[in-house]
Amino acid sequence: MFHSFFPQPRLFFTSLVVWTLVAILGWYFFAAGFGAAHGFAPVAEEQQPYDLSFFLLRENIWFYGYFVLMTVIFCGFWHFKAIHHPWKLWSIWGSALIIFVTYFGVQISVVINNWRRPFGDLLQNALSKKPGIVEGNFYDLMITFAQIAFLSMFVSIITDFFTSHYIFRWRTAMNNFYMAKWEKLRHIEGASQRVQEDTMRFSSTLEGLGISLINSVMTLVVFLPILLALSSYVTDLPFIGKVPNSLFWLALFWSIFGTFLLAFAGIKLPGLNFRNQRVEAAYRKELVYGEDHADRAQPITVVALFDNVRRNYFRIYFHYMYFNLARYAYLQADNLFVFFFMVPTIVAGAITYGIFQQISTAFGQVSNSFQYLVNSWTTIIELLSIHKRLKAFEAAIDDEPLPNIDQHYLERQAQNAEVDG
Repeated sequence: MFHSFFPQPRLFFTSLVVWTLVAILGWYFFAAGFGAAHGFAPVAEEQQPYDLSFFLLRENIWFYGYFVLMTVIFCGFWHFKAIHHPWKLWSIWGSALIIFVTYFGVQISVVINNWRRPFGDLLQNALSKKPGIVEGNFYDLMITFAQIAFLSMFVSIITDFFTSHYIFRWRTAMNNFYMAKWEKLRHIEGASQRVQEDTMRFSSTLEGLGISLINSVMTLVVFLPILLALSSYVTDLPFIGKVPNSLFWLALFWSIFGTFLLAFAGIKLPGLNFRNQRVEAAYRKELVYGEDHADRAQPITVVALFDNVRRNYFRIYFHYMYFNLARYAYLQADNLFVFFFMVPTIVAGAITYGIFQQISTAFGQVSNSFQYLVNSWTTIIELLSIHKRLKAFEAAIDDEPLPNIDQHYLERQAQNAEVDG
C-alpha cells in the first residue's frame, strides 16, 4: 500500500515527523527571532491587513522562504537516497507541494478572519446609526472580500486538479505492484475487486484524510496564536471565573471530550465494515460464477449468502444508530459551546461585533483542528476496513499467514475442488 509509492515508507514517514518537529522548533527558537532582528518582525494582530497585501507582509515572506528551504533539504535528501524509485517525484515532491498549498489555504482563512473585524464593526455602527457611514464603505469591503474569495477559488481548483493526479499516480503504483505479484494473489477471495476498487478507494480516502490532517496541523500553527491573543477579551467564564488563555483551554477540552466520545461509540464499526465488504464480495462472486456456470448461484447458495449480507447490514444499522446519536448530539452542542462561555463577556459589552466574529471564527478553526478524529471518524472507519482487505495481499506477497477469514475462504475453495473432482 505504501511501499509501492513511497521510498522506504517506514523510514520516510518517521524521518518526516522528526524533520517536521526540527523545522517547527527551528522556527520558534531561531528563525523567527533571527528574521525579526533583520527587519522581518511580525505585525501586531489588530494591525494586520485584511486584503491581499497580507501575503506580502515581510514576516510571511520570511516564513515562506524558511518553509521552502526546509522542504528542499528534506526532499532533496530523499530524492537522491531513492534515486531509482519510479514514483519519487510524485510521492516526495508532490507531497511537499500539497503541504505548502494547504498551508497557503490556511493563510487565506486568516485573511478572511482579519476581514471579519472591520466588516462586523462597520455593520454594527451602521445598524446603530452612527454618523459618517456611507454605502461605499460596505462596497469597498465587499470588493476586498471578492478578491480574497477569487484567490481562494483559484488555489482550491488548482489544488484539487493536482491532488486528483496525485491520487491516480498512487493508485497506479499500487496496481502495478499487485499485478506484478498476481500469481500469488489471484487465489485470495475478491482479488480482482481488491486490485481494481480497493486500491482506488484506499488512495483517495487516505489522501483525503492526509490533507485533512495537514490542514488541521497548519490551522493550529496559524490560528493558535490568534486565539491566544483573542483570549484577552474573554476572561470570565460562567461557573469557573477567570481563566488565562480561556478560549484555548475550552477548545482543547471540548475537542478531547468529543474525540473520546466518538471513539468509544464507534469502536465496533471498523470490523463490521470490513466484514460487510467480505460478505458483499462473496455474494457478488457467486453471482458472477452463475453467469457462466449453470451449477453455480443455485437458490439455496444465493439465499444463504444474501442472509449473511442482510445480517451484517442489520448489525451495522444498529451500531451506527447509537454512534450517530452520540455524533449528532455532540455536533449540535458544538454550535453553542463557545457562545455559552462568552455570555458574561457579551453581556458586559466588552467586545464589538467584529471582535465577536473573529473569536467565533478562530475558535471554530482551532476547535475543528483539535476535532480531527471527530470529523474524520466515519472516513477512518472506512479506511480501516479497506486496509484490512489489502493486508491480505501484503500477507500473500510476503508468504505470511493470511487472516482467518481468508484462510476459511481458501479452505472452502479446496473443499469445492474436491467435490468437483
